[in-house]
Amino acid sequence: MLIASYNPTSTGDTLVLVLAANVKNQKVDIQNNVARIFDPVSSKTTGYNFLKVSEILPEIASQNGRVLLSKAQVSTLNDYLNNNGFKGDIVFDKKPRFIVGYVKTVKDHPRSNHLKVTSTLVDGGKVLQIVSGSPNMKENIKVVVAKAGAFMPNGQIIWPGELRGVQSQGMICSGRELHLPNAPQVPGALILPDDYVVGEPFDFKKAQSIFE
Repeated sequence: MLIASYNPTSTGDTLVLVLAANVKNQKVDIQNNVARIFDPVSSKTTGYNFLKVSEILPEIASQNGRVLLSKAQVSTLNDYLNNNGFKGDIVFDKKPRFIVGYVKTVKDHPRSNHLKVTSTLVDGGKVLQIVSGSPNMKENIKVVVAKAGAFMPNGQIIWPGELRGVQSQGMICSGRELHLPNAPQVPGALILPDDYVVGEPFDFKKAQSIFE
């Protein structure tokens, strides 16, 4: 997973990279203008902060918000890590995180009156267990699934987790959560029209007209 953000107004000339979910007792190692955040138990890197990043990637200065790093940019960052006391372990990742899904089954949550436990088909024929609180949740509908690692428009990152003791491997999104124009500002899954193909990446540009 690779999520990059650059917001010079709030964080200065710093590129923030998220590679994995934070751990409870994470540690930070700082070398020159790089801070590595890692799990001290497994030594796995969970993120980096590149200070003065415009000196490494000059083109980053024109960005604001989410940054989609190219393969060449990732290689440049890894070279910088290798030359400044770290191992270049950033993996280029362009896998889509928002997928057209199909809700196959819906069951009552064993510990909640309003939550539902779904089996939802996504890309590659994989079925994810996703807990949803959408009041319009039902079987045999096409929906937008934010998979683990998805970066929501409000800045939230979707991680696997539990909702009242039941595992959930993503989120079924509403139009409001996707920040689609004219979306109802109430809870409820976005039910997609039939022309959306299950397993394909969700097309945000096409979806701009859903609520017209």
